[in-house]
Parts: sequence; C-alpha cells; structure tokens
Amino acid sequence: MSKPKMIFICQKCGYQSPKWLGRCPDCQGWGTLVEELVGEEVPLQEVRQRWSTVEAPRAITEVEEEEGVRLCTSLEEFNRVLGGGAVVGSVVLLGGDPGIGKSTLMFQCLHDLALKDKRCLYVSAEESLRQTKLRASRLGALAEELFVVAETSLEQIIQDVEDLKPQVLVVDSIQSIYTAQLGSAPGSISQVRETSGRLTYLAKGLGVATFLVGHVTKDGAIAGPRVLEHMVDTVLYMERSADSPYRILRAVKNRFGSTNEIGVFEMREQGLQEVANPSEIFLAERPMRTSGSVVMASMEGTRPILVEIQALVVPTAFAVPQRKAMGVDYNRLSLLVAVLEKKVGVNLSHQDIFVNVAGGLRIEEPAVDLGVVVAVASSHLDSAIPSDMVVFGEVGLAGEVRGVGYGEMRVREAARLGFKKCVLPRSTAAGVKDFGEMELIEVKDLRDVWGRLF
Repeated sequence: MSKPKMIFICQKCGYQSPKWLGRCPDCQGWGTLVEELVGEEVPLQEVRQRWSTVEAPRAITEVEEEEGVRLCTSLEEFNRVLGGGAVVGSVVLLGGDPGIGKSTLMFQCLHDLALKDKRCLYVSAEESLRQTKLRASRLGALAEELFVVAETSLEQIIQDVEDLKPQVLVVDSIQSIYTAQLGSAPGSISQVRETSGRLTYLAKGLGVATFLVGHVTKDGAIAGPRVLEHMVDTVLYMERSADSPYRILRAVKNRFGSTNEIGVFEMREQGLQEVANPSEIFLAERPMRTSGSVVMASMEGTRPILVEIQALVVPTAFAVPQRKAMGVDYNRLSLLVAVLEKKVGVNLSHQDIFVNVAGGLRIEEPAVDLGVVVAVASSHLDSAIPSDMVVFGEVGLAGEVRGVGYGEMRVREAARLGFKKCVLPRSTAAGVKDFGEMELIEVKDLRDVWGRLF
C-alpha cells in the first residue's frame, strides 16, 4: 500500500503531475491542475471478486445467448430513448443543465417501476430526506416499493444496496459521491472515476439497473473525466431551448438501442409529460404564406419528425456578411450558401443570412441540406413556399441532390399531418410507394429545385 501523497491532477483530462503547472501538457488546458490528496486504494481484484465470479475464457460459440430483460415505465418516450426500457444490470448516465428536470424524470420513472412491484432505491446526495419527500409529494410519486436515502459515502451506499437488494438504483448526483479510500474532494477527477467504477461493478455483479445523474460543464459536457462516458452502457442528455417548456432527451451512446433516438417531454406543474406527437408541437405556430419558411422531414433515430426551417436574408451593413445558424451546423450553412452561389448563380456575397430550426431542436443529419437551401432561396427572392409542401434531401458540392434513408417513413409522416406535396431526391423517390393524394416532386440537382419552386 502506498502512503498518501499530494499530487496535481488535471480536472479536464486526468493528467497527473508532482508539481503545479499553469498549462496541462496533455490537453493544453490553462489553470486546470488542482492539488489532490491521493490515499490508499482498494485493489481492483478485491472489488471485482466481491460481486462477480471469475470464469475461464470460453469460445464464443459456447456462450449462451440471453436476451436482456428490460424494465419498462409508463413513459413511452423514455422507453424509446433507452431502446425499449432499462436493461437489468446496465448503467445509464443522465446529464443536463441544473433545473432542467433530471431528478423529476428519475422520480417519475422510479414511481412507475415501484407500482409494478420493482424495488427501487433513490440515493439523494444533494438533498435531505425532507426535501426529497416534498418533491415526491408534488409529483405524486409515493409508492411502498420506492425507498430513498440521503447519503454521499460510496461505502454506505454499497452497504444499503447489498442489504435492500433493489432492482433499480438512482444516484443523484455522481459528482457528490465520495469514497474514503481517496483523500480528494467530491467531484474531483479521481473521486468521480473511482466511485463510477465501483458502482458499475456493483450493477453488473448484482444485476441492478443503475442510473447515474451527472452535472454538466459550461461547455455542455458531463463534468468529470471523459472515461466516465466510456464506462457506462448508455449516455443520455436532457436539452431545452431558452424559456421553452419542452425538454428533449437525447441518447448519444446506447449499447442496447439506437444512438440517435430522442424523447420529447413538456414540463408541467405535475412533472414531465411526454409529447406523443412532437411534429404537431414544432409546427403549431408555423406562419402561413411567409417567405423563408419551409417544413423539413427529419429522422431522429427511428422516428420521423417534421420541423420548420426558417431563414432570413437581408442586405449586410458590414464589409463581411454574417452567417448565423441555430439548430444546424454553421459550417454546413456556409458550404450550402457557396454551392447555391456557384451552381445556381444567386449572388449572396452582400447578404446577411440567418437560419433557425424552430422549437429549439438541433438537426445533424444531411437530409436538412435541401430544407436550408430552399429556405434561404425563399427569403432571398421573397417568394413563399406552399404551406402544404415538405422537403428533404442531401446537397453535394456539385449541386446534386443525393438520396437519404427512411424516405418512405418521412413521406408517410408528412401525409399523416395533411401535407400534399413532397420535394425529395430522385433516388429516394424510387423506393417510396404511392401515398394517395401526396404529390412526389423528384429533383436531381439545385437547378431542378430552382425551376420547380421558383
């Protein structure tokens, strides 16, 4: 056993140094090295043998196939993001801004599972039991199988789990948990890494579905070492736009489902309410017969969502025109404007261009390209796009409109919401069946789009 000693650890990447440095040699971050006391550590083998049995290597053909058992709640949006529910023995990391509703979501999920006779344990490391009871009473989350404890010591939490034997465990938050084996403060790199690793072994060994609630930094990433996201099975982020009652739960890593699924919730006085049809929400206040507005059919995981792309093109008052993008990639916007100028001959060199995805949603798939181009052209020409038209497609550097996946699902969602026309790539239209009154407008390049719409 090594004696306790003082070292400096980078709070961004985990680099260790025996002396203080103004700049981290590994991640090049300034002022990120913090002095920490490193004490005696529990041997890793001892931790692993406590909950798991050591097995000899086996051939992959001899391993029994077993479908993971999932725990489903009444929140279908939450189940969809997880890939069908929480897998027994999995570890889920949930991050988001303060006050966005992480604890509320966890309480509602635990209450639903407790009503199904699933023993649940909620570990509150930031609130007292009285504060936790007030939150539960407001949400109506009072069930006999829902247990709560206010604790920050990892050793005591492990003891409570071994005694209670819950099927679902929630730790809120992981940055507030500490282990006595380390002398550093809670929330430091070493504490977060060690406590997360121990809880992961606990979940795998005892088969407990574990949720770790984490804080985020000012950059939007989960606070702590990056290895934290690699250790867990699923990473969820809860997002929202400013002054919006809607919360978007996004999966950025999922070993048991799609990595691009989203769930849409609305924050109300009684808690989070799932939005079953987000397309209608995002299009509810869409202006009719207004230039610069177009509806785009997006795919978020396995779900088609219709969103409004807005563009504003005005003469610039500066030497260099502005390009602003909200909800789409800024570099992609600059690329599409350049393609529009080169291949169609539209002069936008003296125009400020602003693009926004209404509703606070962020679209990262290539199918948004055609929607951005049509919205920019519509605003520039002051020509309104028909309100019953939807567009989608990828735009290449040569001005061609490339095909995208899930074309039939996108068109079906548009037809269900009453749209009559759809502008889509020619290659994608070949695999789309007839949808009755839906008119499919096939395009092959931007000149074709320009001739058909403007």
